[in-house]
Amino acid sequence: MEDEYAKLIRRMNPPRVTIDNNSSPDATVVQVESVNKPGILLEVVQVLTDLNLVITKAYISSDGRWFMDVFNVIHRNGNKVRDEGVISYIKKILESDAFYVPSLESSVGLKSSLDYTSIELAGADRPGLLSEVCAVLADLSCNVVSAEIWTHNARAAAVVNVTDDIRGCAIEDPERLLTIKNRLCNVFKGNNDLKTAKMTLSPPGYMHRERRLHQIMFADRDYEKVDQEDINGLKAEVSVLDCVEKDYTVITMRCKDRPKLLFDTVCTITDMQYVVYHGVVHTGKMEAYQEYYIRHVDGIRISSEAERERVMKCLEAAIERRTSEALELELCAADQVGLLSDITRIFRENSLCIKRAEISTENGKARDTFYVTNTTGDSPVDPRTIDSIRKQIGQHTALDVRWNLSPQKPTREETTMSSLFGHFFKFQTS
Repeated sequence: MEDEYAKLIRRMNPPRVTIDNNSSPDATVVQVESVNKPGILLEVVQVLTDLNLVITKAYISSDGRWFMDVFNVIHRNGNKVRDEGVISYIKKILESDAFYVPSLESSVGLKSSLDYTSIELAGADRPGLLSEVCAVLADLSCNVVSAEIWTHNARAAAVVNVTDDIRGCAIEDPERLLTIKNRLCNVFKGNNDLKTAKMTLSPPGYMHRERRLHQIMFADRDYEKVDQEDINGLKAEVSVLDCVEKDYTVITMRCKDRPKLLFDTVCTITDMQYVVYHGVVHTGKMEAYQEYYIRHVDGIRISSEAERERVMKCLEAAIERRTSEALELELCAADQVGLLSDITRIFRENSLCIKRAEISTENGKARDTFYVTNTTGDSPVDPRTIDSIRKQIGQHTALDVRWNLSPQKPTREETTMSSLFGHFFKFQTS
């Protein structure tokens, strides 16, 4: 039962969301004020991120019993948020009473898994792994309706939603599920892998897939480095320091900017059982700067060097999991049983490694995005390889290609601006 006092406080101070398109020349300003509760920052960021909005700046304050955050957001195309439907949705969700009721089983914006079986996988990464997984599922008469696959530091994690390819419903037969588990675990077991491959069923109810992937990779300890090489200046700079005057631990992060970066870092901080009391986020043309004043959920700041090092490694991993120099391939085709198995096999036969993938089907259409490299990962994919793949997948399948060029390192001026921004915030809160 929710604490009656918390209910009273919330009734006296209902949440307020203000969305303003006038005060900033280049962004929509979303201000959220409410009674504080554990995990609220992550849930607000999750709502905005799930709408594919880009958070360019943020000012966070959640000390005591009150939560007040300001976010500058834009669409991926750089425009302000002017769609009244989107604005109404944000206000409706963030001002709803249910959003602020603590729950251990649900979170805002999640999809029920009652219509499909949700499978979680973790194990050693290797070339052709996704192709083998898809082939096994096709062989076992499982249709992949949606999935997301991440790889990082020689580890792989996946959340795959499947149905019976004949009945189109969730797979519930225990013997069949055991067969699926055994076959997939055999696929995920790498040679000389010191860690055990895992295949589990997601718990019933609600689950945010991307947050779950962070949790799976964290549990698989992908933050333990196997390669310290800094490729094209993409390595994140993370520091964990003390703010003794205010009894906080201060985390600062500087890295290449990208979509969903704020969600990834806040997700990791939250799941590691830390609370953000104050913070600031600033993004430039090439770089993102984040600064957080945190304590553990028990109210204690980080006190040991071992804990400090662990937090740094875990945040570096959270940033890197979606940071890739891979070529982006977007596929659209009529959905059919075995399509994903065929596509991933063609990639493998053309010596492409899938570093990350987002799989979805809707209204009989498959829309899949793959982030691929060549087998060595140290040179661009040959355009002739893409031409060969197009011929093999056929004329009725659309394949869009995004050639992402390697970013340059931030200029001295941009780096200095971020540092000054961070020092300004420290001055304000000290």
